[in-house]
Amino acid sequence: MTRLTLALDVMGGDFGPRITIPAVSLALDKNPMLSFILFGDQAQILPLINRFPADFQQRIQVIHTPKTIDDKLLFMQALRQSKGSSMRLAIEAVANGEAQGCVSGGNTGLLMGLAKNLIAPLPNIDRPALTSLIPTINGKSSVMLDLGANVEADSQLLLQFAEMGNIFAEVMLDLVYPRLALLNIGTEENKGSQQIREAHQLLKQRNHLNYTGFIEGDKLMNHNTDVVICDGFSGNIALKTLEGAAKNILSFFKKPTEDSHLCRNAKRYLLRAIFYRYYRKLQQINPDRHNGATLLGLSSVVVKSHGGASTNAFFYAIQYAIQQIEGEIPVKISQGLNKLQENRYV
Repeated sequence: MTRLTLALDVMGGDFGPRITIPAVSLALDKNPMLSFILFGDQAQILPLINRFPADFQQRIQVIHTPKTIDDKLLFMQALRQSKGSSMRLAIEAVANGEAQGCVSGGNTGLLMGLAKNLIAPLPNIDRPALTSLIPTINGKSSVMLDLGANVEADSQLLLQFAEMGNIFAEVMLDLVYPRLALLNIGTEENKGSQQIREAHQLLKQRNHLNYTGFIEGDKLMNHNTDVVICDGFSGNIALKTLEGAAKNILSFFKKPTEDSHLCRNAKRYLLRAIFYRYYRKLQQINPDRHNGATLLGLSSVVVKSHGGASTNAFFYAIQYAIQQIEGEIPVKISQGLNKLQENRYV
């Protein structure tokens, strides 16, 4: 790992420094060449950082800003009030070249709006897509985009998502000719909205893409495809449904009952013995391990963590940002899109 610096919105999310600062400690321990610029209320941050080892503290810079943005504000109102907030300053640090990437658990719409205004978009990309890796039942991952950045997406935008997702999968999953599919309500040619059907026809004409057709929501975790393309409305609902189902099933194995301590342990071990293979697979698809979605289509890495993320989940969001920076994702997507444009005019 080469030296890199991340800008962190410490105050973002439901729990602020109580979660983000312990996650910083985990990341510093895991990555010896990593440094942080932390933006937030130093009265809350410093008592936590002072417990860190001296070498950890030397790799941290704290920029005091007590201002945060209320998640309940309308988008334009929040955007106007964002000056001096921890989220905005973290993104500005990336835009100014002080950090190579940013991680925040704050409001998704505001994060996207600020990132689009402050960080240059990649050429030939109209709008960035919120992109994440989703776990599959065989222990591997698929790329899914968009997950909420664009509630509506026409066929041309879906085509751009496909091109970005294809390159993202090649780099992040180390794949050659990854499989792509469009999320739809059926696999028949006549199913879905007009935009989906138009995108389907356009993707079939892209010979450089390994487009396999439509995929339904019940197959998302079966690893039938490497890249799932969708509009932000459908993608966000699908992702949260998957996360909720996985967490509920995992809690089924851990939830205490009203029985005696002996009975509870007996039941738990019996369940795990019966469903051992499936329990191990469920542990692999724990949503915390796949926390973090990147705004793909920007010239720098901006990662959105779940607002309710735990310390471990926020740590995984940080690792997700590091992986993209080291993989030079924005540069490789830009190069790939430029190559496509050049080939079209040859």
